[in-house]
Amino acid sequence: MEDSGIHGGKRGGWACLNAQWRCSVFPLLCAALFSSLPAHANPGGPPLVFGMSTALSGPASGLGQQMQAGILAAFEACNRTGGIGGRMLELTALDDGYEPGRTAPNMRTLCGREDMLGVIGNVGTPTAVAAIPVAMATRTPFFGAFTGAGVLRRIPPDRYVINYRASYAEETGAMVDALIGQAGLVTADIAFFTQRDAYGDSGYTGGIAALKRHGLVDPHTIGHGRYERNSVAVENAMADILATTPHPKAIIMVGAYKPCAAFILLARKLGLTSLFLNVSFVGADPLRTALGEAGNGVLITQVVPHFADALPVVQAYREALVAHDAALQPSFGSLEGYVSATVLLTALRRISGEITRETIVDALEGLGEFDIGLGAPLRLSAEEHQASHTVWPTVIRDEVIVPISWEELVSIMAGGQEPAE
Repeated sequence: MEDSGIHGGKRGGWACLNAQWRCSVFPLLCAALFSSLPAHANPGGPPLVFGMSTALSGPASGLGQQMQAGILAAFEACNRTGGIGGRMLELTALDDGYEPGRTAPNMRTLCGREDMLGVIGNVGTPTAVAAIPVAMATRTPFFGAFTGAGVLRRIPPDRYVINYRASYAEETGAMVDALIGQAGLVTADIAFFTQRDAYGDSGYTGGIAALKRHGLVDPHTIGHGRYERNSVAVENAMADILATTPHPKAIIMVGAYKPCAAFILLARKLGLTSLFLNVSFVGADPLRTALGEAGNGVLITQVVPHFADALPVVQAYREALVAHDAALQPSFGSLEGYVSATVLLTALRRISGEITRETIVDALEGLGEFDIGLGAPLRLSAEEHQASHTVWPTVIRDEVIVPISWEELVSIMAGGQEPAE
């Protein structure tokens, strides 16, 4: 194509016109063009990339998919309003199937990328055990994992491991405190059903510590049945618990939903009338579905409020979830993903200079006491790497998961279906 002079032609008239055009017309055209583009089409720089290695297949896939959906909903809502300083957020999710042998390679892939700023929302304790060494070695923020295990809550905390949720020890501790303080049980009335790995051990250890606060002297007197991860072979665990006399009035469960459902259904068949209490990782909705009518009266502690709550962040979550995928139903898992991502976004917005792995950790630690509309206090600092310590109890009632207060335990244990007045 013949040079017209607009790109530096030799003819003087055209050159003069070209200079005038660039000085007057071109800026106006650019302004008109970019003002007409949506916010996400005009980034202020390269995208802010985060990763996750999670269970997108296997027995915990529901939790992994829910966490991914919640994080994406929060990221997309932020992107629709211009991102972080004009930079869009991206999430790269790799499937580990809830198997730690697949987590470490995933983490090396994610953390080896120069543009990867952090890893968020990984699911599971055994997988976290495999992920943390990689995050620490590569100095990559490992934030908001869907696990309450103590390995992520060292004192003093690991610099690159930062949590949103309450711990499993806090969940099982809240159960024990309520069973003894509200329902009037004694330590010998309580037993445990747990997964045979770091996840189950974390919840069991926290529960035993709580029982010791209430006078337990010998943990060996407490019934304890265990099952293997990624299995539903719960018969031996049932036999171990039934060997305890008298039979427990309450069984605290630290497992995945399929084996927990199998255990509860077997207990119902055998006529065991214990109250069953599950920690949040079980996945309230898949447990409810698996149990059907047999689930009525089963408790699940949560680390977020009920997804139908009127709290500001919960309302924002529901709107963002619909915008992300209108076919998805609200869940505790996706709400936790959304809340975790909201905490991260709160920190990102406070970074005034370059956004790097190190400045993200500094920003999270610099949040101090902060409020995202959760209705519960949140705090992060260099000494405190767990933002929330609140546990919300729920129960399956008429095959629906509803929030309760711990004061309702007496009514629930008596078979009552209505909340206490």
